[in-house]
Formats: sequence, structure tokens, C-alpha cells
Amino acid sequence: MIWAEARGGAIGRGGEMPWHLPEDLAHFKEQTWGAPVIMGRRTWESLPERFRPLPGRENVVVTSDDHYDARGAVRVASLEAALDRTRGTVQAERAEHLEQLAAADGAACQSPGEWPEVGVWIIGGGTLYRAALDLATDVVITRIDLDVPDADTYAPEIGADWECTRSDGPHTSRTGLDYRFEWYRRRSENRDD
Repeated sequence: MIWAEARGGAIGRGGEMPWHLPEDLAHFKEQTWGAPVIMGRRTWESLPERFRPLPGRENVVVTSDDHYDARGAVRVASLEAALDRTRGTVQAERAEHLEQLAAADGAACQSPGEWPEVGVWIIGGGTLYRAALDLATDVVITRIDLDVPDADTYAPEIGADWECTRSDGPHTSRTGLDYRFEWYRRRSENRDD
């Protein structure tokens, strides 16, 4: 999962992000490029038309409207259907990587644990984040030093079962906002801490 949040977990206001942070958009693109992205209908609609579908990624839109036209994306009725749909994409990416390794240096017997991470990204909105949080193993958050008192959409809180594995920042955007990137991984129940 990946999202940007202001203080208090605010992620939206009136169907839009209540900030302009070009560095976060570049970070989002870098993190999600080449992987399937799953989003709710309102998140899809919040994307500028010229960016729909998001290029370089399989776009999957979750909506209960059977007749909704998400042109350029795959429309599904539930998070579970979206995850089922994207499993095939992830498996195909892994198979393609193994073929490339075999062609390059004969490393076809590389162990699965050495495969590159090929994941699925939940990219919003708030309802989908809450539904997916218990299923997620990794979360990438951009924390923005900004108050949004009239926010109407919030990110879920990640609790003690999550560990920050990497932090990059603070940085100051060319727009003047301060922000930092944080990567979280769900703590293993079998860790010897």
C-alpha cells in the first residue's frame, strides 16, 4: 500500500489531495512503476484524465457499479476480485524475470527467494486502505508537514504490528512543504526481539 498523508492522517478533501507535492508524485511513480495498482472508483476519478490509466501499470478499479466505465482499466466488484486479478500479473512478471536471467547468464535455477519484489499496490482511497490493511505486508507513506482542518478522508492508523524499516527525509519541496518518505513492514510473529 502507498499513500501520502498530512498531519492527523488526512489524505483527501473534496475528492482531491489537499496539497501539491511534485516530489511525492515522482516517488509514487518510482515505487509503483511496472506493478499492478488497485484503487477505488473515487480515486480513479480524482486522477486527471490525461493520466488515466496510470501508465506503466495495470490499473484495477474497485466499484460496486456493474456499469461503470473505467476506460483503460480493469473494473472489478471487490478488493478480493482485484487481488485475484492481479495475482496473474505478478506471477507473469516473475516468470518473465526468470526467462531473462536464463537468457542472460544461465541462472534459471535461481531460488524464488532471490526474485525481485513484484508487488501489488493499493493506492486509495480511504475505504480501500482500511479494507486492505490487514492483508498488507508493506506500506509506504509520505508524511507531509501540513494541517488540513477540513479534510474528509483519512488514512488508516498503522499500529504496533508495523515497523518503520527506512526513512528518507525530512525534505523541503520546491512548493515549500516539508515532507519525508517512510517504509513500513508488518512485524513477523516469529521474530526474536
